[in-house]
Amino acid sequence: MRDIKILLADDHAIVMEGIKEVLSADEEISVVGTVANGEEVIRFIRRNPNSVDVVVLDINMPVMDGISCSRQLKKEFPELKIIILTMYAQKSFVEEIVKLGIDGCLLKNNTGKELIDAVLRVMSGKQYYDRIGTFNSDEEEVTQYKLSERELEIIKLLSEGMTSGEIAEKLFLSGHTVKTHRKNILRKLNVSNSSQAVQFCLSNQLI
Repeated sequence: MRDIKILLADDHAIVMEGIKEVLSADEEISVVGTVANGEEVIRFIRRNPNSVDVVVLDINMPVMDGISCSRQLKKEFPELKIIILTMYAQKSFVEEIVKLGIDGCLLKNNTGKELIDAVLRVMSGKQYYDRIGTFNSDEEEVTQYKLSERELEIIKLLSEGMTSGEIAEKLFLSGHTVKTHRKNILRKLNVSNSSQAVQFCLSNQLI
């Protein structure tokens, strides 16, 4: 029987515990560690280079996101298998991770069986991108999230490091109006903070 060693990375503890429970139920799989961001992933692998077969990581994490982490891991540990979990069904996103040589991609709402299937397949030397045919095109993504020109303008300024107060002054808006726009952006994109909103828009070339 194989013992596939997996490192999990997700900044939402409840989500990570659920994933850990699903994977640990399979006799061939062992979860050897859980971390909360990309930097912790890299530190773990560097300290334990032979103790991990597959890294399963969320795309949106603080400190270092899943894409940046994967890029670094593929440089340092090319034999390491990487599976990305995302809540966004976007073709442009998939194109980016395929270029990086990431081994698999699943939506976070997939079943536990699909995640186990993905782990087993990447360990056999294959890729797992079974659902990408249903992912949205770039044009559909923009329509789907219905960001206004003002909201895109605010995200662009956030990406440049500006605060709400600085944005309000630059755009001749009240601080309250800017904060309202920011709340609407997070709601439309279904993300929890402005960093994730910026990352989403950069990844999809919206700004």
